[in-house]
Amino acid sequence: MPETTRRTYPGLDTVRALAALAVLATHTSFWAGFYPQGLLGAMTARLDIGVAIFFVLSGFLLGQPFLAAMADGTASPRAGRYLWKRFLRIVPLYVVTVVVALLALPENDGAGPGSWIRQLTLTQVYPPSDLVAGLTHMWSLCVEVAFYLALPLLLWPLHRWSARRGWNPRTVLLVLAGAGLASWCWLGLVAPRVDGSNLWLPAFLGWFAVGLALAVVDLERRAAPRFAGLAGLAGQPGVCWTLAAAAFAVSATPLAGPTLLEQPTAGQAVVKSVLYAVAAGLVVLPSVLGPADTRYARAMAWGPLRHLGHISYGIFCLHLLVVHGVAAALDLPLYQGNGWTLFGLTVLGSVVAAEIAYRLVERPAMRLKDRGRGTTAPTSAPSASSTRS
Repeated sequence: MPETTRRTYPGLDTVRALAALAVLATHTSFWAGFYPQGLLGAMTARLDIGVAIFFVLSGFLLGQPFLAAMADGTASPRAGRYLWKRFLRIVPLYVVTVVVALLALPENDGAGPGSWIRQLTLTQVYPPSDLVAGLTHMWSLCVEVAFYLALPLLLWPLHRWSARRGWNPRTVLLVLAGAGLASWCWLGLVAPRVDGSNLWLPAFLGWFAVGLALAVVDLERRAAPRFAGLAGLAGQPGVCWTLAAAAFAVSATPLAGPTLLEQPTAGQAVVKSVLYAVAAGLVVLPSVLGPADTRYARAMAWGPLRHLGHISYGIFCLHLLVVHGVAAALDLPLYQGNGWTLFGLTVLGSVVAAEIAYRLVERPAMRLKDRGRGTTAPTSAPSASSTRS
């Protein structure tokens, strides 16, 4: 097949922004004690679906260059450069966030050297877990970083197989389906028996696999008119969002487990993961496979929304610090209501803080990505954001 060319996906920036706001909303709703307030409260609890969307985006954007190399019969991207770019994208702002949280929040006054090391190395989800105030949401960044490290290793056997037998997208999709099935088996069989393992990478491989599968389909669609049914669905964003909303609504029922911090049954954990995978895939689908000249595509590519996506990592990292600050300044105790006030001020404060962080930390760090290469290589696809819940 002819060499594939990379393209931009402007709508994904807006999807990332919406997912970041969903994560922020679920945390402010939790602080306000709104989760138990009927179906609407349960739905705010399920806004942690933003994490699933982020993982799908990471699977798609980060897996695409590796899969394109398989399709073209060329060498995989160099692991060193790939990991250097991931390091610059994640670590500088994360370190700033950790330092501020451990020094500024009274709840962390007793944090010792061990806790500092665990937080800074993103190992706080592994036994014994150590999630501290202002950083409890970083469990998903631990998963994300584990995926970054594992991705080249996970795709290496597929690359070797493709080099010997030729690119076969349906076989790759079958392998990814197996990865999703293995992930749900982990949730159903391992997580109930191994403490904390529900927050390790295997429990979320199904979501990353959805993004990788979309990358395979996208590569094939650009080479030949395959997967017409999926492309047709992508061309109807209203249908995609309606189906995603239906899956999301089901996830807010007891079928997907409790909304508070209670352990779900194995079956409930699997149901929730599957529903989130379906909904997140449908939300991302129109901006990947849909036409670029529709009103939907133009709306999703609107500059201010895309910029919100560009700073979404800062929103993710900093929003819990903002929640603590707003609650302390206005005397808003945990579980005592005032949800709308907390949400509005947290959005405002997080966007301002993220904009400052983007200009002072993120952009300067990313300028280092091509150091030592002589020239700056143009970037034709947006970087995968690492915003998590």
